[in-house]
Amino acid sequence: MGRLDGKVAVVTGAGSGIGRASAVLFAAEGAQVVCADRSGREEETAGVIGDGAVAVKVDVSVAADVERMIETAESAFGGLDVLFNNAGFGGPMAPLAEQSEETWDTVHSVNLKGVFLGMKYGIPALQRRGGGVVINTASAVGISVMKGHGVYAAAKAGVVQLTKTAALDYAKSNIRVNAICPGMTWTGLVPRSAEHPLPPEGEAAPPIVPMGRWGVPNDLAAAALFLASDDASFITGVALPVDGGLVL
Repeated sequence: MGRLDGKVAVVTGAGSGIGRASAVLFAAEGAQVVCADRSGREEETAGVIGDGAVAVKVDVSVAADVERMIETAESAFGGLDVLFNNAGFGGPMAPLAEQSEETWDTVHSVNLKGVFLGMKYGIPALQRRGGGVVINTASAVGISVMKGHGVYAAAKAGVVQLTKTAALDYAKSNIRVNAICPGMTWTGLVPRSAEHPLPPEGEAAPPIVPMGRWGVPNDLAAAALFLASDDASFITGVALPVDGGLVL
């Protein structure tokens, strides 16, 4: 038996990286999956999964898109059990006073507002199901600091606090809300990943990573699966670092 047998999951950012790996893993563990992304690559991910998936083009910063995404889960598969608010991007890194207002607005519209909208429309669907799980993708810089990451870090710290608040708000509604906090992960945020889908053999992570290797999407997908499953049935309000020891 799969750990998500009989469950319906929505995964945002499912076109690549952590979202794609998670959508495929959730399906392998028995879930029916709504693959949501704005890139068009959500169709590829759903195609890899097959009959147990549908693709929806979604900009998570647009309320109508997010509402339609949740409605798709209910109309296609009968409900919603797991919501993985994963979509996000890094934006330019620079000292704070060198960042633009446009960068602030763009980064926060996806990384923070997108998580808020996901929960705003997804939690009522979980309540209609009698409970469920929310997982939000935050970041190691949402619970620690790095130079030049102020705008992105502020958004991801906001995700952590939204996660904790929602966990408290809905604890008695049988809804668990947790976050994963990736560290140095080999995804689209790493320019070389466009040429190499996985770190080349012998590719060491930056020295700040104690375990000495890059994280890969499957590392984060496995953590999300754990939090989505009944194995984590007594865990809520946690911001879980998945970072090779970066945040200690």
